[in-house]
Amino acid sequence: MGRVEQLQRDDGNYVAYARTSGKSPTVVFLGGFRSDMTGTKAVALEAWAEKSGHAFLRFDYLGHGQSSGRFEDGTIGRWKDDALAAIDSLTDGKLVLVGSSMGGWLSLLAAQARPERLAGLVLIAAAPDFTERMLLGGLSSEDRAILQRDGRLERPSQYSAEPSVFTWKLIEEGRNHLLLDKPLALPCPVRLLHGQSDPDVPWEYSLQIARHLDAPEVITTFVKGGDHRLSTPADIARLIATVEELTR
Repeated sequence: MGRVEQLQRDDGNYVAYARTSGKSPTVVFLGGFRSDMTGTKAVALEAWAEKSGHAFLRFDYLGHGQSSGRFEDGTIGRWKDDALAAIDSLTDGKLVLVGSSMGGWLSLLAAQARPERLAGLVLIAAAPDFTERMLLGGLSSEDRAILQRDGRLERPSQYSAEPSVFTWKLIEEGRNHLLLDKPLALPCPVRLLHGQSDPDVPWEYSLQIARHLDAPEVITTFVKGGDHRLSTPADIARLIATVEELTR
């Protein structure tokens, strides 16, 4: 794996990243909520990039993985800014953004902010607007009251021994970055991949996203029996083939 380095941010925090040099377009992996850049998909794409000679970047947002800061201080806007800082400082030329879950939301926001750099977008179980549509919408009135009163809510995580922490700030700030309540035009081809046994983001959500997007080409692939992570060997092969198609 590539050597992990640090990109300093203006507030004294830093973004941890690993970069592979190579030809354009650069493939950039954006991970999910509480995920990090050492996950199966990120590492597999890095190995593919090294083998195929493509430039590649993976990184951790504030409070994630090897980056500094507290997870609870993170918001969609802050994590988007981390992504743009990494993209602007560490890559050149055209980009293929690969976003998983929350990283799909951040990829769409980055694509909106830097449309001139986009060569393609790959969204895996993408979860734009999840703070409003899934998190807040899925809470009982009692839990919502606790979240507003205490500013935070802990819930068991099926991916970690540590509980997932949701903050009211995350939800409130997330409202500044909602995408599915207004037109969303992108200048590049888009691929959506989604497992039909995803317990976290319903596969129908990718249909909504695909319908909502105004892009030159949008292709949605559903994996029967696929989970949220889509990290089996077959899933990884499918992901790499999808990325390869957009980097030709």
